[in-house]
Amino acid sequence: MNKTFLIFKHEFLSTIKRVGFIILTFALLVLALLGIGIFHITSGIAKPSAEITKIGYVDETGSFSQSTTEGNIIFVHFDNSNAATQALVKKDITEFFVIPQDYISKGLIERYTMQKEVTPPAATTNAVKNFVTSNLLAGRISETVIKRIEAPLNLVTITLTLTGAVASKQGGLINLIIPGIFSFLLAFSLSFSSAYVLQGLGEEKESRLMEILLSSVSTRQLIVGKVLGIGAAGLVQVVIWVISIRFLLNLASSSIGGIISMIKIPANFWVFGVVYFILGYSLFAVLSVSVAAITSTVREAQGFAGLFMLFSIAPFWFYSLLMLFPNNPIWIIFSIFPFSAPVLVMLRLGMTGVPAWQLIASMAAIILSIVGGLLLAAKLLRTYILMYGKRPTLREIIRNLKRE
Repeated sequence: MNKTFLIFKHEFLSTIKRVGFIILTFALLVLALLGIGIFHITSGIAKPSAEITKIGYVDETGSFSQSTTEGNIIFVHFDNSNAATQALVKKDITEFFVIPQDYISKGLIERYTMQKEVTPPAATTNAVKNFVTSNLLAGRISETVIKRIEAPLNLVTITLTLTGAVASKQGGLINLIIPGIFSFLLAFSLSFSSAYVLQGLGEEKESRLMEILLSSVSTRQLIVGKVLGIGAAGLVQVVIWVISIRFLLNLASSSIGGIISMIKIPANFWVFGVVYFILGYSLFAVLSVSVAAITSTVREAQGFAGLFMLFSIAPFWFYSLLMLFPNNPIWIIFSIFPFSAPVLVMLRLGMTGVPAWQLIASMAAIILSIVGGLLLAAKLLRTYILMYGKRPTLREIIRNLKRE
């Protein structure tokens, strides 16, 4: 046990001293603090200025003379199209439109501009629509009703629990920001942490250092020490992210406000983040040990390991579909599939509620895979760790495993 601890200590200290590990760990915190600082500096220097846009209009009906201001757009009246055209050429106005006498019966309005456009800008369209609506209804109904007609809907969705109470965790696009960032960092942490296991074993095998190590420790002690040491370093990384994200979220909420203050991440999200890192890392680590055992060089091992590590980032390839259909049976299946489960489950937790049975099935599948992978890694390590210069074929691996 003492030898296992020595390997654990060595791997842990070596990992946390790596430049790449340090950069990946604190990059989020540094970049976020810089972003908040830049926001404060620019918001203190920059003065908000709303550029006034002047749009001309020709009213041939003689009934459009009210509500000539819509936000930062001012509607300027002209007696005829010629006067409006001259003003447009002189750039006194940006464009103009004509309301013909038969507008009430046909609803047609002619818009004139000097810019080639596929469609009118949304801001212009809304402003003209509100201008026309306000004038049509002026004197017939109250201003409050007119405003409600112009903006009839502000839909807010509230999620209820099975008991009918308001759920503590509400949905919304805003609340996908932090889970998305955390899941992305989790995928990289899983890949990098397991890659450290792979690289360490590969280099020791390639440099023949493995022969010296195995003369002093058993394969079990070597595997356990390396996996736990690098895994502990990765866990420290994830815990730092959890603390940093919550700290940064509170800091940004109080200093910036806006949509940042509306982001609410439940406590169980962070708990599951740590749990799925431990499970995901353990699975990738034991598979990395297996790959390192049967390959002769570090480069060759990295090529093989990259195949199953792709599963950790695969959910981001279909992020838009996942966001639209988070409970599709396809995502449920891949949430239980061990390689994609850690990151995919965390993404779905940020988007929707994941039933308890899916979480249990997901964790159980990963744990069973870890146990199977650990047994496989131990057998391969005992059989092939001292083999140099030649990679065994699949048939040879199967034959030797049967002999074990």
